[in-house]
Amino acid sequence: MESPWIGENHKHEPLLIVISGPSGVGKDSVVQSLKQRNQFLHFVITATSRAPRPEEVDGVDYFFVSNEEFQQMIKDDELLEHAVVYGEFKGIPKAQVRDALASGQDVIMRLDVQGASTIRALAPEAVLVFLTTTSEEELVQRLKARKTESPEKLKLRIETARQEYTRIEEFDYVVYNREGQLQQAVDVILAIIQAEHHQVKQRKVEL
Repeated sequence: MESPWIGENHKHEPLLIVISGPSGVGKDSVVQSLKQRNQFLHFVITATSRAPRPEEVDGVDYFFVSNEEFQQMIKDDELLEHAVVYGEFKGIPKAQVRDALASGQDVIMRLDVQGASTIRALAPEAVLVFLTTTSEEELVQRLKARKTESPEKLKLRIETARQEYTRIEEFDYVVYNREGQLQQAVDVILAIIQAEHHQVKQRKVEL
């Protein structure tokens, strides 16, 4: 009779991890810290039609493209998901994700709540993490501190955040990114990834 014993070299299925949450909760900061802490993860670069902020680098933070280029990507079916977010296009290049999963790498996506919902529909076995602040007041202060939006856009982001919080039940995990405690939030996300790899019945992502 063949032994049922599972050895330490038992294959881990690659994970598709979505880090999401309202604007201002620190998704970019968390992803940047994850990059510095774990070299074995593949970080998906999102394509967007918005202009880069002063500190952002094309091909590192986002692929910055024109509206016309983005429309062509949609037409050519090059995107896994796409949406209009605050008046700008955002989307995930399809080949990038499939190639990384095929190589056995865990894949990290940084998406808005609408995008996370789309990925859940496409890949039910994806791990969805809802990143949040400890209160609405803290979120508002962070958005104001960025000084990147007009009062009208700031009001829109706050109202959108309130709507997005009502969808938290669609996610697998909630992680609090408390002010001044970024590394603790990153620790929790890395612990989630490790725990998922130790599940007896592992998630198998198919796209």
